[in-house]
Amino acid sequence: MPGLRRDELAQLAGVGLSYYTRLEQGLSLNASPEVLDALARASRRTGTRRRPAPERAGDTTRQLLAAFGDAPAVVLGRRSDVLAWNRMGHTLFAGHLDPHIPDQPDQRPNTAWLVFLDAHTRDLYAEDWPKKARDVVGKLRLAAGQHPDDPRLAALIGELTMKSPEFAGMWSEHRVRRWDLATYRMHHPVVGRMQLNLQTLNVPQVDGQRIVVATAEAGTGSAAALSLLAQAGIASGVRSVRQAGRTEAAGSPR
Repeated sequence: MPGLRRDELAQLAGVGLSYYTRLEQGLSLNASPEVLDALARASRRTGTRRRPAPERAGDTTRQLLAAFGDAPAVVLGRRSDVLAWNRMGHTLFAGHLDPHIPDQPDQRPNTAWLVFLDAHTRDLYAEDWPKKARDVVGKLRLAAGQHPDDPRLAALIGELTMKSPEFAGMWSEHRVRRWDLATYRMHHPVVGRMQLNLQTLNVPQVDGQRIVVATAEAGTGSAAALSLLAQAGIASGVRSVRQAGRTEAAGSPR
């Protein structure tokens, strides 16, 4: 089912097409709250009729994710929503979030949103945040070109444009970037500094889904830090299971 077209959204919101286009592209930064509310209402009005089926990570994709073991890996959808992650993917990229949140389609974290609007993620990329931010924007602009009628993608771009001047500035540069390998200096709150390679693998036979895997050069301090983070993640998981067991026991009838 096709998504909401740009001219339809502008018409339903009562704004001009050219104005809405400038707003979407980050060229107009003075939209009033009334205009933003009108655009949100217009999206919701046709959302149930036009919204594409929610993305999900298939069983074989989850099997592949588990096969990476202690290598952090996440599955991303066409809007860069996190569809799934393995234990280390959650520990490395978003340990401050509920590990089960990707299973809730309306609550899934979005990597672009996290990079620009989440303090934990911004600190994670530390010295290389500008590089990571531009890579994210380039990937998002590529997605916008491939899915121009996706209302949720348009809403994400609009929110980032309104809430992040840095995003708005980078978005207005109109740079499209498809990257399959990138190296970032990262700083994790548990194990400190690491230099990691992030590699992107397309999910076979699923349009728009990809797996991002983090690795470090063998024998380096970064590899040792990843190993230490894996051990810390296991210990944290054991504590969570024990705590859940104690909670369940405390609530059981005697």
